[in-house]
Amino acid sequence: MSFGWRRFQTLPMYSVQDHNGRHRLLKYTPEHLHCMATLFGPIAAPGTGVLAIQSTAGNMADFRISATGTVLDLDKSVQLVKKLKLTGTPMKIFKNTAFIKGMFNSALEVAKFEGATIRTVSGIRGQVKRALKTPEGAFRATFEDKILISDIVFIRTWYPVTVPNFYNPVTSLLLPPDQKETWQGMRSVGQLRRDLGMKAPFNSDSLYKPVERETRHFNPLVIPAKLQKELPFKSKPKQMKKRTKPSLETKRAVVMEPHEKSAFTLMQQLYTANKEKLRKRKAKLQERRNVFHAEQEKKNVKRLQKQREERKKIFRMMGRAEQRKKKT
Repeated sequence: MSFGWRRFQTLPMYSVQDHNGRHRLLKYTPEHLHCMATLFGPIAAPGTGVLAIQSTAGNMADFRISATGTVLDLDKSVQLVKKLKLTGTPMKIFKNTAFIKGMFNSALEVAKFEGATIRTVSGIRGQVKRALKTPEGAFRATFEDKILISDIVFIRTWYPVTVPNFYNPVTSLLLPPDQKETWQGMRSVGQLRRDLGMKAPFNSDSLYKPVERETRHFNPLVIPAKLQKELPFKSKPKQMKKRTKPSLETKRAVVMEPHEKSAFTLMQQLYTANKEKLRKRKAKLQERRNVFHAEQEKKNVKRLQKQREERKKIFRMMGRAEQRKKKT
């Protein structure tokens, strides 16, 4: 990095300031967006220009400017934090209370997070209460609703990150001309691995694997018979089992009595007569609409013709007036 006339090597930590003033750590610099870089270096006045490149070797054929910026402030008390999600599993479940294990390692850690908000994957919120004697790190928590033994409980926290105290002045310009290209600063981890022929450490847990989840079969809702009797008819369960054979009602033939047959015939006749009446009314309405649209079209034609004639008269009068001006 170049701060004014100073050149040095350092390890910056990138962050973004949230609306509540928290400096949230970033793994990479955001694209098309500014971010803050906290680093260990010399004292510089606020507003000093900053330039960053990856390497200062003199024998490089090409180089790239990694970052540009300005000094904002000299502040030792700035604290960078990154997200930390701790997970645990229920050990014992009561009505709205449960014992959680696997989230913390000791009772001291539980004491630090007393009153913190926890949540299950299914969305049930809860709160950390007190640490248990056994096992180590287990605690009692209360929830809005009864949770399941298969639920995963997690807590969202922020972990402080310290800025590395590394400052290495680049003194290549102070060397004789024949030794300027031989100066070498601290190498990055990638350069060290390449020079020593070492491969990056392989962690099998970090690989992407296909997620295979078993389909969970929940028990059907069972309402006790005693409670069903007390419920109103509207709230009683009306779930009928799927029939494999046709019921007796679909099998049997319906034979009407003479008076039922006459009533059914009368209703069919009334329905047919009403349907025909609505059809004729609709046809008459459409006919009236057609006549109205035809009259409106004639009126529009007459109005347009009248407008044309008036325009012709105006243009004739304007032409005669121009001819008089020319003669005079």
